[in-house]
Amino acid sequence: MAHTDTDLTAADVAWNLEPLVDGRGAAGVDALLDDADALAAAIETRRGVVSALDAGQLAELMHEMADLAERVGRAGSYAGLRFAVDTADPERGALMQRVEERATAVQTRVLFFELEWAAVDDDRAEALLTDDRLAFCRHHLRSARRYRPHLLSEPEEKVLAEKDVTGSSAWSRLFSELTSAITVLLDGNEVSLEQGLSMLMSPERDVRRAAAEAVTAALEPGLRTRAFVFNTLLADKGTDDRLRSYPGWIAARNLANEASDESVAALVEAVGRRSDIPQRWYALKAQLLGLERLADYDRMASVAEVEESFGWSEARDLVLDAYASFAPELADAGRRFFAEGWIDAPVRPGKRPGAFCAYTVPSQHPFLLLNWTSRRRDVLTLAHELGHGLHAYLARDQGVFHQSTPLTLAETASVFGETVTFGRVLAQTPEPEARLALLAESLEGQIATVFRQIAMNRFEDAVHTHRREVGELAVEDFNRHWAETQHAMLGDSVEITDGYRSWWSYVPHFIATPGYVYAYAYGQLLALSVYRRYEGEGDAFVPAYLELLAAGGSRSPEELGAIVGCDLADPAFWVGGLAIVEQQLEAAEAAALATGRVEMPAP
Repeated sequence: MAHTDTDLTAADVAWNLEPLVDGRGAAGVDALLDDADALAAAIETRRGVVSALDAGQLAELMHEMADLAERVGRAGSYAGLRFAVDTADPERGALMQRVEERATAVQTRVLFFELEWAAVDDDRAEALLTDDRLAFCRHHLRSARRYRPHLLSEPEEKVLAEKDVTGSSAWSRLFSELTSAITVLLDGNEVSLEQGLSMLMSPERDVRRAAAEAVTAALEPGLRTRAFVFNTLLADKGTDDRLRSYPGWIAARNLANEASDESVAALVEAVGRRSDIPQRWYALKAQLLGLERLADYDRMASVAEVEESFGWSEARDLVLDAYASFAPELADAGRRFFAEGWIDAPVRPGKRPGAFCAYTVPSQHPFLLLNWTSRRRDVLTLAHELGHGLHAYLARDQGVFHQSTPLTLAETASVFGETVTFGRVLAQTPEPEARLALLAESLEGQIATVFRQIAMNRFEDAVHTHRREVGELAVEDFNRHWAETQHAMLGDSVEITDGYRSWWSYVPHFIATPGYVYAYAYGQLLALSVYRRYEGEGDAFVPAYLELLAAGGSRSPEELGAIVGCDLADPAFWVGGLAIVEQQLEAAEAAALATGRVEMPAP
């Protein structure tokens, strides 16, 4: 299909953030924060009496807290999203910093509520939460009480909150600015890091090798600075965990995810036991590419003999058609993202790498950020992020306390939507070579989301533990831990080059959200299990799935999983999800044989 340059680059696909601030720009941000400050003053009048509130009074207070969160959330979303598309603009950075400082000042005024609510007697708290007037915040309030062993005094909590603005938040912003400014020199032209990494999908090995070397060279100048940022945040988290009496570096993240330390350890162990899956695939991929063994820069290489480009409009129609094939109401909601300026897609200088969905607040709508490079992988990324957006959109009636799920369930709709899109495309692709290319990309997506994320979790575990044992780490310490944890996943199927050892240094999750990455694997395996139920039940499954999305985070993960028939408390759950990934590997192996490019191994 012929595409215009504008369509291939999605040059005109930019979001409109002004509704977040009533079209008033920075002045609208300050007005929202002024309103929030006034609400905080009203809420402060309940200081010292939370334990004496009846259900009606508590509900009234929680509605005021929701209004405050809405206003702070709108202001923060506007500033943060403007910054994400141009991190080099000082004015945008200054606005975001001003919002963080003012929002922190507002939030410290109402810190007392969390502490007083945690101190309420268990029996009285449960009696209050049975009242239907608190249904809009019931799970939130019940969940908040789990933090009791880790809360400090109010003065201490205020100090930590206010210092965070110039502490971990500031270091995280610096890392974002540093990585967004990285440019890669390819063929005499400077391109973004995102564009440089996309060249690793080229079918030409010389192109991939040159791109990998260029990325490594681009990472080198600021490597020590990024390592210092990481070191500082590792130390900061160690201090937080010690002060709050968390038993280990991952415990706070598990608590936020409503996941036990034991269940997360079981996930990590289950995935680690099946490292034969990625190793088996990469051995086959070496045959497909005519290589004795893959190097790290070969892993993302397309196995297609011809690399296909996708225009934005073609991708939009394909993804919406896939969603419509499952549930027309999802496609109808999805069209609004494209038609009403809820997406920012082009690659631009200074734009944050990667892709994400920002929920914003229930009174508004989600926004999607992409870095469109017209690859097939971008189509599935669009389907993935739209799934996040639809989850947020359908859960908006839950309100600000229950719209979002824990991270462990946050990938359910995105992976499901990506899988539906993939299935739709595969069903329309009869040619063996094209089917192989699709199956390979899907399997590699599974490997990246399950096995690579657990390898990165192991990297985090290694550096957090090492930092707490010996103090500041050298660049080579980070490099060594990265290479060792990657090798644990890849074995001898992939050569880890010297240049690849520094590639930990552009991953934002390690910086902004320590411990985040395992949730990808958790969510992927959950979503695959949910999709399996859909395959078995067909249209009869759709209402339960839509109920799951609309429930947001209003129930525990176990209760949400039960809506679609998944028992998250069963240790065998992970094994079942991994079996689905293995079936995809077997399908890719069969497709490779069908092309005649590989031979069946001897029995």
